[in-house]
Amino acid sequence: MLPAAASPAFTSVLRDLAATATRVAETMGPSLDTALDLVRDTVRQGGTLFFCGNGGSAADAQHMATEYVVRYMRNRRAYPAIALTTDTSLLTAAGNDLGFENVFSRQVEALCRPGDLLIIHSTSGNSPNVIRAAEAARAKGVRVLAFSARDGGALRDHADHSVIIPTDRTDRAQELHLCIQHVICDLVEADL
Repeated sequence: MLPAAASPAFTSVLRDLAATATRVAETMGPSLDTALDLVRDTVRQGGTLFFCGNGGSAADAQHMATEYVVRYMRNRRAYPAIALTTDTSLLTAAGNDLGFENVFSRQVEALCRPGDLLIIHSTSGNSPNVIRAAEAARAKGVRVLAFSARDGGALRDHADHSVIIPTDRTDRAQELHLCIQHVICDLVEADL
């Protein structure tokens, strides 16, 4: 049996994703290289990668922390990486006692140190808890790499570098954030 083309619904979505990925590939080279340099330099110098985000971006943060600790494509030493989205006792205590806007910043205050990198996933770039996390990181001398979309939101002003996907669609931004970060992880593994 010969392969059959996808239905129009699938074809439309996949073509839209491909078009957005093509725009990123053709226009964002220096931005992607800077993101790679931030991650590679942090890992090379023994720093820890900290990840955070909300909703689907929280899932991406957890996914990427796992890739660095366990492995992506190659067997190699474990790289220090922590998702600030996973400790339910800490998140609920901080949310209850300090407010949800402080669930990540409190962890940054406790765990991050100069030489680490905070990687924030926020398609809007306007969530108060990720902005406060970025502020807390910068106050401690920790660099901030943001992955966002649209215009980068308020987070753009609080990050050392932002990778801003040129789309208003949350799903496309998240799909490409994950793709780009997989490429970065692969290149870090190949280099170190």
